[in-house]
Amino acid sequence: MVRGKKVLITGGTGSFGHQMAEDIRKMGPAEVRIMSRHEDLQHSMQREFPEFRYILGDVRDLHRTEEAMKDIDIVFHAAALKQVPDNELHPMEAVKTNIIGAHNVRQAAIKNDVEKVVFVSTDKAVKPVNVMGMSKAIQERIFVAPEFECDTKFMGVRYGNVVGSRGSVIPYFFELAKAGKDLPLTSNKMTRFLLTLPNAIKLVFHALESGKGNEIFVRKSPAASMKDLAEVILESTKGKSKIKNVPIRAGEKIHETLVQEEEMRRTSEDKEYFTIHPYGKHTNAKEAKEYTSEVTERMSKQQIKKLLQEEGWTS
Repeated sequence: MVRGKKVLITGGTGSFGHQMAEDIRKMGPAEVRIMSRHEDLQHSMQREFPEFRYILGDVRDLHRTEEAMKDIDIVFHAAALKQVPDNELHPMEAVKTNIIGAHNVRQAAIKNDVEKVVFVSTDKAVKPVNVMGMSKAIQERIFVAPEFECDTKFMGVRYGNVVGSRGSVIPYFFELAKAGKDLPLTSNKMTRFLLTLPNAIKLVFHALESGKGNEIFVRKSPAASMKDLAEVILESTKGKSKIKNVPIRAGEKIHETLVQEEEMRRTSEDKEYFTIHPYGKHTNAKEAKEYTSEVTERMSKQQIKKLLQEEGWTS
């Protein structure tokens, strides 16, 4: 799917984009372009991947996005504002990047006759209670809505917390623990999906290969209790930090959902993946409950410890 193709990654200097670059460079692409608004991260990434082309720009800018996408075959759209507290404080900034930016990517892809666009979404887009989730939910609709016929195919992927990604809970907890600070926990019942970065990338390539247009793909993932995760991190750092119960943050859920009930009626599944089809393209004959971090496979503390070791967070 990638060999001999020209590829653009928006938000390409983030954790996702960096891993995508690592994998794509082995697949024989004709060209890889990294578009982001982070000048310093581009300089750093350029030292590691000097063969790529780097474009300083923002998906909020339609003209710049069209320029970046000229002659491109495949787009991986990862540019987003994803920090829940920041989005709550600055909702219009989330609208500009996650909604208007998505519209610009779609328009630029159609104008440039791009073959396929795979966009990255989140479990917070399902039954959203925060600005980040609401904006990502609208982003999904922008890409998969059959507004008009075009040759470009749009597919999405949706997942929960990626282990170790920038700004996520695991590096945050480790940073606090190593500094001797307490780990904040809003509920002992809280659970979150955990997905390794390589498996998140596999999901993207599964969507690229399998997508016919307007589907959203979900990888089946285990979940962890945030209390168990915090305890494992405290045990590994062996400091004086402890868990501190704090009030629930704005826009925070106890459990997250990757596929909700209505979507289950038009979802097919296999051993590893759910495929959420557009309306009228698939009917699920059996009643299925929504897929949440509360009902999926629950990781034990030993499994969490092993995962952190495998991902290089502990020895």
